[in-house]
Order: sequence, then C-alpha cells, then structure tokens
Amino acid sequence: MKNREVVDIFNNVADMLAIRGDQIHRILAYRKAAESIEALGRDINIVYAEGKLTDIPGIGETLAAKIEEMLKTGRLEFYDKLAREIPPSLVEMLRVEGLGPKRVKQIHEVLKVETIEQLTAAAREGKLRDLPGLGAKSEAKLLAAIEALSRHGDARVSLGVAWPIARQMLAELSEVPGVVRAAVGGSLRRMRDTIGDIDLLVAADSPEAVMDRFAALENVESVAGRGPTKTNVILLNGLGVDLRVLPVERWGTLLNYFTGSKAHNVKLRELALKRGYSLNEHAFTPLAGGSEILCATEEAVYEQLGLTYISPRLREDHGEIEAAAAGTLPNLITTEELISDLHMHTTWSDGTLSILDMARAARDRGLKAVVITDHSYSLGIANGLSIERLREQAAEVRAVDRELGSDIRVLHGTEMEIRADGSLDFPDEVLAEVDIVIASLHTALGQPKEQITQRLVGAIRNPHVDIIGHPTGRLLPDRAGADLDMDAVLAAAAETGSILEINANPARLDLRDIHVRMAVERGVKLAINTDAHRADELSLSHYGVATAQRGWATAVDIVNTWPVEDLIQYVQNKVKSD
Repeated sequence: MKNREVVDIFNNVADMLAIRGDQIHRILAYRKAAESIEALGRDINIVYAEGKLTDIPGIGETLAAKIEEMLKTGRLEFYDKLAREIPPSLVEMLRVEGLGPKRVKQIHEVLKVETIEQLTAAAREGKLRDLPGLGAKSEAKLLAAIEALSRHGDARVSLGVAWPIARQMLAELSEVPGVVRAAVGGSLRRMRDTIGDIDLLVAADSPEAVMDRFAALENVESVAGRGPTKTNVILLNGLGVDLRVLPVERWGTLLNYFTGSKAHNVKLRELALKRGYSLNEHAFTPLAGGSEILCATEEAVYEQLGLTYISPRLREDHGEIEAAAAGTLPNLITTEELISDLHMHTTWSDGTLSILDMARAARDRGLKAVVITDHSYSLGIANGLSIERLREQAAEVRAVDRELGSDIRVLHGTEMEIRADGSLDFPDEVLAEVDIVIASLHTALGQPKEQITQRLVGAIRNPHVDIIGHPTGRLLPDRAGADLDMDAVLAAAAETGSILEINANPARLDLRDIHVRMAVERGVKLAINTDAHRADELSLSHYGVATAQRGWATAVDIVNTWPVEDLIQYVQNKVKSD
C-alpha cells in the first residue's frame, strides 16, 4: 500500500466519523494523520521498516498500529467495519459545495440516498426541499453545486501541498553535478492558490544525469514518460510532476515561457512582433533575418521588449505588461517587510502552545509584535472563550508582554464569531477591553448572498471590530466559501477604515488575489496573518505575501509592516471616528 492509499483511507475514515457524528477530536486526529502522510515526502513503507511511524507528526501508537495493519494486509478492519455502518459513497457527497456531514446524514436517513447520482435525481425531482432546514432555493443551489463539481472536478491541490514538495525536489536536483540553475515553473511559480501539477525547470550540462536523479527521488512512485529533455513522474501522493532540462544560454526565454501564464506569453509575443522579432521559448529571432538573440535571464527578455522586469506573481495579463511599459509597476510587498502577526491561537482555545511559547516562537522568527486571538464562545468546536475566560486570558497576555520586554510586544485580541443572525459574541463594552478585535465567519456560510453580505457588513460597521478574518471562510481546494458581494464588503471597509485579512494559511488564502487588488484600488487596508495554531505555522506568511503580490499590494497597503504603535493608534482612531 502506497502513501496516497493510506491518506485516502484516513481521510475517508475522518469523513465517515463526521457523518456518524463522532467527537471532533477523533475526526481531527485522522485528518491530521492524513495531512502529515501526504506531506511526508518519503515512502511510508520505508518509514515503517525503520520503526519511525510515530515520528510522523500526529501519529501516535494507535494510528501507527492502523498504518502497520494497512501496510501488512492492504486493508484496515476499522474502515471495513465503519463502512458497513456508513456507506463510503456518502463521503463523495461531501464534495458537493454546501453539503456538510450532518446534512449528508439527514439526506441518507430520510431519503435513503447513498450516491451523488441519487442525490442529483432527488434534487431534480424536488425531494430535497421538504427536508427540515432546506427549501426550494437550497435545493436549486445544491443542484448547481453538483453540476459544477461534475464540470470541474477536484483534481487540483492547494499551494501549501505543492510548494514544499517542489522546493525539496529542486534542492535534491541542484546537487547533481553540472546543474547551473533550478526553478519551479507554471502556476506554482506564479503562486496560484491551487495547482494542477508541478513544473520543474533545470539548466544543466547533462540532461540525462538530472533526469536519472529525478526518476530515482524517494517520493516518486512511477515514471509516466521520458524523452531527451523532459521526464514526467507520479509522486507517492498522486501528484504529477514534469521536469524539463534546459540549456543555460536560453534559460531566460525558456523560464519565462514555462512560467506563463498563456495570456501573458501571448501578449509578449505580440509586443515582440511590433518590435520586429518573433519570440518563442528558445530565443528572439529578427523578422528581417539575422542571428537569434539569446537571453540567459528573464530580465534580458523584458529588456529586449522595452519593459521593466515583471514579477512572476503578476503574469496573468491583468495590465502588468502595460504597467511595465509605462514604468508604473508597484513595488510589491515582501515577506521581510512583515514585522507583526495579528492572528494566532493558543491552548486557551484550539491552539497547541501556551501564550508564552507562541510569543517566543514569533520572537525567534524576528517578529516585533503579535496579537493573541483565541476563538470566542460560539465556536464551541474550538473551545471558544467566554467573557470570563477572555478577561482571565487578558491578565496572562499582559504578564507575558512584561516578561518578554522590548524583544516583542504581545497584545490581547479575540477572533470573535459573527453568528448566523449577524450578531456578535461579545458586547461592545467587552470588545473595548481588548487591543485588536477580529470578527470572522465560520458557520452558515451557505446563506444567500444578500443575507451573508449584510451579516459581514454589519460586523465591519461595528466600531470595535478592527479586522475581518478570512472573509469568505473558504477552504482549499474544495470549499468555495461564502457567496459575498465583495463590492459591498469593500465599500464598507473603505468607509469605516476596517482592515481585511489575507489569511496566509494555504488552506485558505482568503482574501483571494482578485479581491486583494480590488481592496488596494479602493484604499482598503489589509493584514497578512498566519492564523497559526502551532509554532511551525508562523512560517506560512510567505503564502499570504504571494497572494498579496498577486493582488498588486505594496507595503503601504499592509498593516503588518507598520510600527505597532502606529497600528494601535490606527484602530483606536477608528473606534473614535465611528
């Protein structure tokens, strides 16, 4: 049994337990185990043979025994037993946007529906609308979601899965003698939020040696194809990876071409024609005849076209070529400019570390300020804080702030739930006691656009709400999130001075890049936060920065670049002005 088969079984077990209604901690244990194995980068059979299964994050003795059973027998008795109670086909129904475990269980028990095909038929026959909590509109939305799933599928993976895999593979390929340069290409280099497959590009003297090493990498399951300069493999987690080995003297045009996007490349070729050249992945060729013009760097490509260099993050034909020609490209935000993280969780709610340990971890990463923002009480699944516990926590935050001294400021905040009816968990007098208030949507994300938009806008207009966390509530690659009227949301944020979050967790990346650009154009301030629940998640900020870059954001737009005194003054002035 391979890694991806173990991952699939654990994910299916988690989904079936959720449909059955088991305790959330048991469900999350299987999900965490699946995530860790998916990101393992080694054959789990080898890890087992070394006796190191429990070294994998989230794998204790119980789950290690289940993995051992699967590797030895090719099956899991617990899964088989669970499948007799919860048909595995119900798990497929969870892929439909708007269907959660409780709803799937209800539909199954009442209508005896077990498959997406049966669900589709039931929706078309009007059988769903009479179920408690549903109606004709909800039935129509579910049918539309089923049709969207059949059109688009869910073969893409999140940026957070693809990026570390690609970086590790490049690091190993760079060790091959004769390798001069190495880079990711395609949508991964442009840092799209989801990735279909991975493109790797290497400049080397000997393509054969690089491709031999590539095919022998530990996380490669099989070689799907191989030619003189290109090899395709399938990884243990099922992801496809293409490697192209390129001549170093043509690196610039080749890297540019294989980075894309297609629309960006078409515009570049059109511009080249206007300047008297044809352009392809190999070189510029004068239309009037003459020798090829080779480009060893991407900078040389853009210089040949009379353009300033365009960051890969911007290459979507969204006006970047025109801006480069006019010299008006933005000076994009960088990770190094972030000095604070305004959204993180501790053991007070659903985090894994104490306030002191999280603050120390942030300090060790070079941050100058953090805000502790544990959940409020309506999010019971995350052990949310009551008013009394929030006030108890405040004392501990102040103590940690004093203990760490001038190394880092530790501020007290809350991630407060915006309830389904639009009300907030804490009254204004309580919100006035904390330094930073984040308001977020976590539940009832399937509400109609007008209703859920007004729910969010209402929170934005509260003078004590400073930041809107992960505004749509989406989860990549499967949950699209709330259907918000972003024009209305951004208008309210611009009017009130509210800050919108770019959640850097690659499972969210919310705001989306297109909404970041809309916010920048309207002067709405943004925060790039990791939403960290453990220390290693503090390193996720670069994903949020990439999303901000794709939205043309600069340091001026991002409040995490400000001195903490300026940030505190900003939110205090917002309260006073409202």
